[in-house]
This record gives sequence, C-alpha cells and structure tokens, in this order.
Amino acid sequence: MARVRTSAGGLPQATLPEREPDPEAIEGIEDLAAAIRTLRSDDEVTRFLRDLCTRAELEALAHRWKTAQLVDEGVPYLEIAERVPTSTATVTRVAQWVRHGTGGYRIALERRRR
Repeated sequence: MARVRTSAGGLPQATLPEREPDPEAIEGIEDLAAAIRTLRSDDEVTRFLRDLCTRAELEALAHRWKTAQLVDEGVPYLEIAERVPTSTATVTRVAQWVRHGTGGYRIALERRRR
C-alpha cells in the first residue's frame, strides 16, 4: 500500500511505497527457519507446510512461487496473471522481490534449475 505525503496546506506531494518489514524483525522467523532446516525429505517438508498453513495460505505461496518462476523466464506480466492465476499487482510485487529482494527467490530459482 502507498502512503501520500501532504504539504502544510494538506495538498498531496508524493506517493511513497510502504516498506516491507525486515524478515529478521519478524518475531519467530529464525525459529521457523530452524524448524524447516530439520526436515529431511520432500514428504516431511510437504507435511510440515500442510500442517503449518491453511489451504488458502498454501495456494498463495504456490502461486507466488510459480509467479517467480515465470518472471525469471521473462514471461510478460499479463500472461503470468492469467496463467497462475493471480493479480498483476501480485506479479509486480513478486517481480520486485525477485529482482531487488534479499536474494531468497534468486537462490531457490538457481538451485531448482540444477
């Protein structure tokens, strides 16, 4: 979501993107990452994710991952939005993180290609 700054007279000056929270600042993220690292097989990871997330959360995660893969392949955003299915806003957001995020998408994309 964007914030709008206003001048002293209340007129809009500029729209600024809201910053995403720093992943390290999310309480419990390190413990969650440690739990994931203990999993030893594809089946264990799948079962853990199924227990951890609702069906809607899993679908959202799967859609974001597919979106990241298609962005990485250079598929046009509108086509991605139709194929996944997702909104163009989500495609844009995922593309931004693929290109300028913390590197997590990039690592996973490169390792999946091997």
